[in-house]
Amino acid sequence: QVQLVESGGGLVQPGGSLRLSCAVSGSLVHIVAMGWDRQGPAKQRDLVATITSGHSTNYADSVKGRFIISRDNAKNTVYLQMNSLKPEDTAVYYCNVRGYTDYRSPFDDFWGQGTQVTVSS
Repeated sequence: QVQLVESGGGLVQPGGSLRLSCAVSGSLVHIVAMGWDRQGPAKQRDLVATITSGHSTNYADSVKGRFIISRDNAKNTVYLQMNSLKPEDTAVYYCNVRGYTDYRSPFDDFWGQGTQVTVSS
């Protein structure tokens, strides 16, 4: 069983910063990639950022230059540093991980419960 525990969400004023964390535990033998999605009010869930085991990163255009994704492989933890936050960044942010629970089987995707980020004055 794989668990993802997110933390760091909250209320912040426009222009402010927040740092999200997601700790992954459980029976994963190898993590391929980790990342964050978000779903705003009345919106679809969209990719925010991903990072591979080799630390290659990918960002949505809307957050490039403002958000930074990083990971600590030793701790199986992924972070999302969010700077210059805008009201349109308001969403539930979901951590996700792609990995193998068994090398004989295809990889699986796992998701956290989500953490609310609200950007408002």
